[in-house]
Amino acid sequence: MQLVVARIGRAHGIKGEVTVEVRTDEPELRLAPGAVLATDPAAAGPLTIETGRVHSGRLLLRFEGISDRTGAEALRNTLLIAEIDPEELPEGEDEYYDHQLIDLDVVTADGTEVGRITEISHLPTQDLFIVERPDGSEVLIPFVEEIVAEIDLEEQKAVITPPPGLIDDRAEIASSREETAGREETADGDETARGEES
Repeated sequence: MQLVVARIGRAHGIKGEVTVEVRTDEPELRLAPGAVLATDPAAAGPLTIETGRVHSGRLLLRFEGISDRTGAEALRNTLLIAEIDPEELPEGEDEYYDHQLIDLDVVTADGTEVGRITEISHLPTQDLFIVERPDGSEVLIPFVEEIVAEIDLEEQKAVITPPPGLIDDRAEIASSREETAGREETADGDETARGEES
């Protein structure tokens, strides 16, 4: 199975190094010197990591055969892809690979169906589940302990305890509108009502 582990950013210096946006919880394993990675677009690779170092909080890599800034810049926005065993699990107890989470059913603690995970968005501050609801709309659920109570791979589900408004925001807006029904609404009054909602 193939997993995207990083995206190449801009060139760094003149000796072929590039910055990378890490997309794996195990960069020391997936992006270590000697690792051979497939690429997207495929024509850019495969690439073998020659050196890696952290500079100002960013991971810098240099690949075999890329020794100048021009070669490094040509790799910009290329995705780095590692081949892993589908049965392999991350080292951390509460860590998961994206492919393990995609297609999990998302339910609340009382069993209410929320939808299905279609994508994982990796942001600098946290990861987000992109969940497709039964009506085709999407909801974003932060993958944090306070909200995602349980991941059950055997049952193929993620149990969440969402704070008010995370998945039922439309219901809240509808009830707010009902409360204001019958009131005479001026432009100023409408703005006030919206301010109270937020």
